[in-house]
Amino acid sequence: MTNPNKILKNVFISSGGNNLKLIDIHFSTTINKIVPRSSRKISWDEINTISKRAKIIQQFPQLDYSNNYKIYDGSYFLLMPGSIDPHVHFNTPGYEHRDDFEHASTAAAYGGVTTIIDMPCTSLPPVTSKINLKRKMQAVQERSLIDYCFWGGVCGNDFDKNKNIEKQIYELAQNGVAGFKAYLISGMNTFTDLNEQRMLQTAKWIRKTGKPLAVHAEDKELILSRMNLSKKLELNSWKDYCNARDVESEVRAVKLMIEISKKTKCKIHIVHLSSARALKLIKDARESGFNITAETCPQYLYFTQEDFNNSKISSFLKTAPPVKNQEDKEALWDGLDDGTLSFVTTDHAGCNPAKEKSQKNFWDVYGGIPGVEHRVPFLFSEGFKKNKLSLSNTVALLSSNVADYFNIQNKGHLKVGYDSDLALIDLWSKQKVTAKRMHSKGKYTPFEGVTFNSVVEKTFLRGELILNRKGRARQTIGYGKFVKV
Repeated sequence: MTNPNKILKNVFISSGGNNLKLIDIHFSTTINKIVPRSSRKISWDEINTISKRAKIIQQFPQLDYSNNYKIYDGSYFLLMPGSIDPHVHFNTPGYEHRDDFEHASTAAAYGGVTTIIDMPCTSLPPVTSKINLKRKMQAVQERSLIDYCFWGGVCGNDFDKNKNIEKQIYELAQNGVAGFKAYLISGMNTFTDLNEQRMLQTAKWIRKTGKPLAVHAEDKELILSRMNLSKKLELNSWKDYCNARDVESEVRAVKLMIEISKKTKCKIHIVHLSSARALKLIKDARESGFNITAETCPQYLYFTQEDFNNSKISSFLKTAPPVKNQEDKEALWDGLDDGTLSFVTTDHAGCNPAKEKSQKNFWDVYGGIPGVEHRVPFLFSEGFKKNKLSLSNTVALLSSNVADYFNIQNKGHLKVGYDSDLALIDLWSKQKVTAKRMHSKGKYTPFEGVTFNSVVEKTFLRGELILNRKGRARQTIGYGKFVKV
């Protein structure tokens, strides 16, 4: 039997802005006590190198603990609440040739992620009804290393079949889905998009549940007209793909969802926002009091369309919407900094790159990136350590903002009584990203060869060590459980 009384000693935690404080944390399945080692706040500038940190450490005497505790030494790294990724496609059951819960949840743990919210559309059957949710829960049971929530979904297929969608939405909400996903344009025959009228009606129904409606916001008519013309003219390059799904297609769709938000008062969330113009619309709408939020992903914060010229990663970088340009990238960082964007997600969606990322015709290349393993070190490295984000905001974007938005109980914060979901981050080391080291099923990434200046050292879930960078952990696949929201 494992010792229920544990201490993680010698760790820094965020204390507002770029300040930290040194603590020891006592925990079992939940956080029992947080013991400050000093009342003094320490600025990041005081410890931002190994030599500076060594000098600061000398000022703090060690605390002695009895043998009644299992002791972990945090090595004076940063401790944050376990990261929560609210937008992933782990594909169980259904498209498991691309990824599955065993592989993807392991990758998540390596990335400091302790909870995910899995999308409804890449499951078979899609999670659009209570019975399909139950099938999903049965399929995933005992197959995840980390905790998981589920999105419900609303698709055009069910409208076409005259399903009682209002009842389906109500029953899914009662059974604990985090929210509902819908598309204004979809490439999936099993989960088709909604037109404006159907989206408006869906928002009215979802409004009654109090849960969010998450929308893939690109204009279908505009995209299809351009795509069909390009294919007719045999224009099949990445440029043709990006021209079809340009900024204007995102702007039109976001304008529509703002209008629907205005009409219905539904809590609407725009997924994977990619452009400066759409971001400005979200910011203005929020300032006008509309209940609309948005997220973005690492690829939109790092790459631009110039990177499609790199043949080594061009197909790996394909997503919908595609990455945009330098001004868009810079604006998205500003949106994270000022709170217009609520969190950073991955839209984790892998595949077998040899089969689905190798086509010469760019229209036929699978659009998706397996990023759940890289999000936490990416945001610390490219956001916090490059002075684009404060330390406290970085942690919030990765964890607490997500828990608060979706009302995930007892997660997302380092507070007494909350789940002991912990991620220990070494901000003083670096790691080069390589596909061969990835733990998801699809081993490819546009970040190939990029060095992140932070490393996830340990990950705990509900008090148990599920990932140790050195390869030793107590828990295995099946420890993760469903979290009802």
